[in-house]
Amino acid sequence: METVHELYPAATIGERVQAMAREIEVNLGDDFVLLCVLNGAFMFSADLARAISQNGPRPRIEFATFKSYGVGTESSGSVRLKGELPDGLKGSQVLLIDDILDSGRTLLTAKMMLESEGVAEVQTCVLLDKPARRAAPIEADYVGFAIDDVFVVGYGIDYAEKYRCLPYLGYVTGAE
Repeated sequence: METVHELYPAATIGERVQAMAREIEVNLGDDFVLLCVLNGAFMFSADLARAISQNGPRPRIEFATFKSYGVGTESSGSVRLKGELPDGLKGSQVLLIDDILDSGRTLLTAKMMLESEGVAEVQTCVLLDKPARRAAPIEADYVGFAIDDVFVVGYGIDYAEKYRCLPYLGYVTGAE
């Protein structure tokens, strides 16, 4: 049976999201598209979008779904786009938001797809970075927290579709 241990409480996450929003505002200005990678990044993206808009910028918000995990704790190693990329991205400045930069395959694949669609610039933003697991040559432009190689849940991130609604980030032990 798996157990969840708290890693970052909700207040700490909120403070970091506010700090990231200020940094993004300075670097991206007012005219950009916030592209949320579903499903894990939806809470982070929503909080980040609200934090950014508190100071004026109102980014266009879009969503895309990339799949590399099944029900286990290991990536399949193969990333696929589920559905299509949003329309109207050509020539835009895009902030690609994901929950975790783990192997790097999802973020790199998504960034390359956006570039091939004619996006003017892609910057990347992740809530969590696991540098120990990097298999693809990519680093995020904005990182919430660097973490050790643990399986994280909460704040939108799941384990086999469980634990997404936790208000904090935790790590799982005892999972298969």
